[in-house]
Amino acid sequence: MTANQPVTVSIRREVDPERIPEVTVWVQAGINRANRFPGFLGSGWVREAADSDVWHVLYRFSDEQTLDAWEHSGERMAWLATGEGLIRSERSRRRTGIEGWFDEPPTGSVPVIDAAEASGDLPPAPPRWKQAVTIWLGFFPVNLLFTYLIAPVPGWGDLPVWLRVLATTLVLTPIMTYWVLPFVTRSLRAWLAPRTA
Repeated sequence: MTANQPVTVSIRREVDPERIPEVTVWVQAGINRANRFPGFLGSGWVREAADSDVWHVLYRFSDEQTLDAWEHSGERMAWLATGEGLIRSERSRRRTGIEGWFDEPPTGSVPVIDAAEASGDLPPAPPRWKQAVTIWLGFFPVNLLFTYLIAPVPGWGDLPVWLRVLATTLVLTPIMTYWVLPFVTRSLRAWLAPRTA
């Protein structure tokens, strides 16, 4: 996994159906503890159905280091120990890197769990060539617009190339990350991850 990229952890737990109230309190307590750790970006949990023994939890940290700090912390170990006997089985997966831009966006305060996630398997990221096309479709018009807007600024053309590139990337990286790529990936969702019957 790449350092300095947000990491999402998806956990599928089969719980003891006789102890649902305890599991509810236990899961929320774990999320509350994680929330106090540096790098925590958010989380959510859902049950598959009202009478289901299968629960899904998603949480995200800002990078591998902050996630590791949480996962190897004494506070998490103590919390896990309080859940002894509540969980019958558990599976988890991590996602990081550029494919995180291509994940389904959460809705409201609880992440959307689709049929693939409900079965315990996250859908694969789109092929790299589709990711590259998507990024280009977002980057080209934004970069072109920025170039036209900044060209008339007095002295801009006299700056060294490295300084112009630095300024351009400092301005465009957050625009791409927070607005353009989420918009483009939502618009191309059917092409990036076509649903199979």
